[in-house]
Amino acid sequence: MHHRPMATALLSDGQRAFLAGARTATLATIAPDGTPRLVPICFVVEGDVLYSPLDEKPKDVWDVRHLARVRDVLARPDVALLVHRWSEDWSELGWLRLRGEASLLEPSAEPELHAAVVGALRVKYRQYADHRLEARPLLAINVVAARAWGSLA
Repeated sequence: MHHRPMATALLSDGQRAFLAGARTATLATIAPDGTPRLVPICFVVEGDVLYSPLDEKPKDVWDVRHLARVRDVLARPDVALLVHRWSEDWSELGWLRLRGEASLLEPSAEPELHAAVVGALRVKYRQYADHRLEARPLLAINVVAARAWGSLA
């Protein structure tokens, strides 16, 4: 699957800025039994593509390709993401809901793109400085639809 944004941008500059400033998103995948599965993710955005690392946090699986969200995406690439901002001042509330098509970006498939995304993840999240992200696939989510509500500024 091609991971670069299409020529016509789907996300507005304001939506892209809201995403760039967000620290986490909630990723929704569909489990084999049809139920939704939610997981918080870290990510960076490049054009209309979000990239999320499959990092080295303690997990019950030795290969990240066996993670539930990865198995879900490989079987059914349709995903949704929710990025929101909460405030006690309700005039500042805002969210962006995205639908996307997810795939894995393997380090060997597009090495320059993979390296650039790993670099961007390390700039945004200093915690990744000592993770071996360059040896792991990344989750790539091509945005196909976006819906916003409230204040994204």
